Amino acid sequence: MTPKLLSHLFPWLIFLSLLLPFLYSIFLSHTTPPTPTCNLFKGQWVFDPTHTPLYNHTCPFHINNWNCLKNQRKNMALINSWKWVPESCALPRIDPAGFLGLMRNKNIGFVGDSLNENFVASLLCVVRVADMGTRMWKKMALINSWKWKLITRIMMWKRKGASRGAYFPKFNVTVAYHRAVLLAKYEWGHFKFPKETPLVFYRAGQPISPPLEILDGLKVVVENMVSYIQKQVPSKTLKFWRLQSPRHFYGGEWNHNGSCLFNEPLKESQLDLWFDPSNNYGVNKEARRLNHLLEEVLRGTEIQRLELTHLSEFRADAHPAIWLGKQDAVAISGQDCLHWCLPGLPDTWVDILSELIRYSLETRDEN
Repeated sequence: MTPKLLSHLFPWLIFLSLLLPFLYSIFLSHTTPPTPTCNLFKGQWVFDPTHTPLYNHTCPFHINNWNCLKNQRKNMALINSWKWVPESCALPRIDPAGFLGLMRNKNIGFVGDSLNENFVASLLCVVRVADMGTRMWKKMALINSWKWKLITRIMMWKRKGASRGAYFPKFNVTVAYHRAVLLAKYEWGHFKFPKETPLVFYRAGQPISPPLEILDGLKVVVENMVSYIQKQVPSKTLKFWRLQSPRHFYGGEWNHNGSCLFNEPLKESQLDLWFDPSNNYGVNKEARRLNHLLEEVLRGTEIQRLELTHLSEFRADAHPAIWLGKQDAVAISGQDCLHWCLPGLPDTWVDILSELIRYSLETRDEN
């Protein structure tokens, strides 16, 4: 993708990646990210029975495996009655109409793996309540039946590989998701990356020799991604990078009977036992370890971090687990303790993202 083509096709864009989200806009002019006076990522989950979802199982943007209401996951009302409360301020729920108004005439794009698809599905279902005329697409289905203006907008996204999304005609906002496991060239070894057949990392199109250990290789990949973003993404861009989403496999990996049949969030005192690399026996420790690497690489850049890991670590109760919507799904693939039920935790991610965007725009206006 050349910078010229990127600039021509995506004049307005919020771009969220597997580990990272970007926010493009010709109206944003930050060279260093503003810092909110309140840390939205540090707080606690508070039980509030009045806290209910903004959408239900009928949202057309649901992914079947994550549609826990439709799949009759137990305790969904309880799961969605927990509200994230930052320590020193309030986190307002997203106002769907207000958010789409803020994004009027812009494009919102998510790039990444299935966890970012989890994220975008939440956003689409939340903001859809403000524009029921929303048009959705998936893999070009029905594209020729839509208005020419919409076809033009969708075709621009499709030419860059976006696999699903929606258009909100009332606000002239397009949302798209592009699936990309890594935004870099990579090649798997046998059974992922055992030492005898390690991952092959590339620099300038050539394999790095001798082969790098997995974390060293990932650091090379992330450094190159950040360097590319800094050089090629327009300077008038507000950029975010989503840190890791934690897993909650208890008793084994996904393919070794790992389970997440919990009825309430974990306690603060339990988190280190689950996630601290020095204490954890291996199943769930990757998130914090990778976050340390990401924070090191991102330090000093203009890319803001979406530090969603800590608040998500509590929510062992909020995964689809065995309620996957398909017969024999658990027998074939194991419990899903990686992705999140919808409605559910990603709706809080959306609240935080919308608040950071609002803050950034207000800060820009003040300057």
